[in-house]
Amino acid sequence: MMRATAVPAFSEPAHEGRRIFSEAWGTFLLVVVAAGAVVVGTHDAAITLGMKVAAPGLMVMAVIYFMGAVGGAHLNPAVTLAFAIRGNFPWNRVPGYLGAQLAGSIAAAAFLRLTFGNVGLLGATVPGPGFSAGTALVIEILLTAGLVSTILGTASGARNVGSNGALAIGGYIALAGFWAAPVSGASMNPFRSLGPDLVRGDLSTTYIYIAGPCIGALIAVGFEWILKGRATAAGTSAAQGELGDAPPTRGFGL
Repeated sequence: MMRATAVPAFSEPAHEGRRIFSEAWGTFLLVVVAAGAVVVGTHDAAITLGMKVAAPGLMVMAVIYFMGAVGGAHLNPAVTLAFAIRGNFPWNRVPGYLGAQLAGSIAAAAFLRLTFGNVGLLGATVPGPGFSAGTALVIEILLTAGLVSTILGTASGARNVGSNGALAIGGYIALAGFWAAPVSGASMNPFRSLGPDLVRGDLSTTYIYIAGPCIGALIAVGFEWILKGRATAAGTSAAQGELGDAPPTRGFGL
């Protein structure tokens, strides 16, 4: 009689709805803070550049801590694609994650518009005054390559990298913003930019923030292969979360 093979926790399909929800909720929080700091800054001059760029880094750190174990806390299609290309995340789960992230971003931008009005470009990321679209694109490629390298390189356990990784990723996002936000807005996330652009009805510069992060993510995957070779089991656990250790409970539509 053949023995049944145990299903790894991160492969348990019963919790996929929770994982999708965690991506939507986490991306909503990220965008509402990142774009919201800019929007509120139009009403209150006390909101400085340092505050604006530190806010999303701190929020990403918090999201990784409080629900990264559910589904990896990607919050960014560039990160999801990087994990999939790296071999840490199954391609059949990619569409669900991307859909959740986009929904969370649009909901955040809509919330900001309903609450504060159509001000501050709804926190959209655009090339800064005096900087060309080409320069902004190059900066987004560089920044995202660094961000995804940080994520892949510290992916050593659940919560999409564990406690040290949460600090590293949040710190990197803030650091990148300190010097590069005046150039490109330091988006590093296609949906962080696309949500506000869709709600405000201006897609003229959106291509920068889709192409740049995607190219940067591909570069980071290549660098990670050079540095560490093939994908590891720890990276897979970090990318997919560990929810599923306990038997599924009724509810949540699952």
